Amino acid sequence: MELSELIQTVLIYALPVLFAITIHEAAHGYAARHFGDNTAAMMGRITLNPIKHIDPVGTILMPLLLYFATSGAFLFGYAKPVPVRFDQLRHPKRDMIWVALAGPASNFMQALLWGVALVVLVGAGLNERFFLEMCRAGILVNLVMWAFNLFPLPPLDGGRILVGLLPWKQAHAVARIEPYGFFIVMALVIAGVVGSYWLRPLMNLGYGAIDLVLSPLIALLR
Repeated sequence: MELSELIQTVLIYALPVLFAITIHEAAHGYAARHFGDNTAAMMGRITLNPIKHIDPVGTILMPLLLYFATSGAFLFGYAKPVPVRFDQLRHPKRDMIWVALAGPASNFMQALLWGVALVVLVGAGLNERFFLEMCRAGILVNLVMWAFNLFPLPPLDGGRILVGLLPWKQAHAVARIEPYGFFIVMALVIAGVVGSYWLRPLMNLGYGAIDLVLSPLIALLR
């Protein structure tokens, strides 16, 4: 990839990625505060300022290294997790589900909004490639975050949702995986298990849902 093409790709993805990680983490904080835990609020993490959520290694260094190492074939990164004390929630086991679900839900809503922007731009006859590609990047980035974070293994959001849904004995067994969960998930990603059996099916479902929701708007603008 030539330098000019690389710069354009970075610029296309920069805004969608910043919005995706910032709103995702802030959503966890808002949900935690709503259900009784003010930890994130007291630490200044309920904010749309992306600097508060950027992890230098996980948000910047790791994605860049993986991008160059795999020629763009594989990307992974993470933001600085919002601190949540589940014992401070009014109903810890139940409310944990909603706090965990808030992040992925925010990503799905952003994917839908980027889809609306894309349909409106095309419908208005604005064919500037940069903005159209940014909208497509916004849909892709947010659907990836939505699907990946729902993978049912702690410390991912899907794992916390699973812990909240399971009976106490089984929930405790799953929760004990958390210290090793990141390494297990990475191994499954590298082995292609997460991509083939989780990400692709769930993202296809996400794209289908967005197409369905946007179909009246598409018909209206034709």
